[in-house]
Amino acid sequence: MSTNRAILIIDMQKGSFTPKTPRYDSEGVVKRINQLSLYFRENNQSVIIIQHDGSQNNEFIPNTEEWEVLDSLTLNPDDIYINKFINDAFYKSKLDETLKDLNITELYFTGCATDFCIESTIQSAIAKDYSVTIVSDAHTTADRPQLKAKQVIDHYNWVWQNMIPNQNEVKVLTTNEIIR
Repeated sequence: MSTNRAILIIDMQKGSFTPKTPRYDSEGVVKRINQLSLYFRENNQSVIIIQHDGSQNNEFIPNTEEWEVLDSLTLNPDDIYINKFINDAFYKSKLDETLKDLNITELYFTGCATDFCIESTIQSAIAKDYSVTIVSDAHTTADRPQLKAKQVIDHYNWVWQNMIPNQNEVKVLTTNEIIR
């Protein structure tokens, strides 16, 4: 088993999961992320928690309740925390530097929101020549004005399956396909 893999858990923060902002299959997504992060830890692979840092002009101000990671996520003291400032978790963050320091070349994507932070970070990872696997049943989003959340998720899973990467593969697999 390769140790140069990491699971990215993007924006699973309390402010994204409120009665005002319901997310598709939140409980199921959290359950599957917990299964995957346990699997990664048991195989001595990195678990990276990415938190959006807002500013005084918007939400997710660091160290506020809405900025905190969901209580239902199983965390470990060895998990790596990365702060991000826009949708793309690579932009002006320590993500790329941390991955290079740990010699990580394969990234597994989970989290919130499919059509914003997950999508832009995947595009950036592909442009940086990382091997990308999207966990098709471990990312979520909310209903949008023209589409239901499930449609958005299905659409992006299809887009990612049909990507043309630079050199590394882009795979879309379920939690069970990865753990098997």
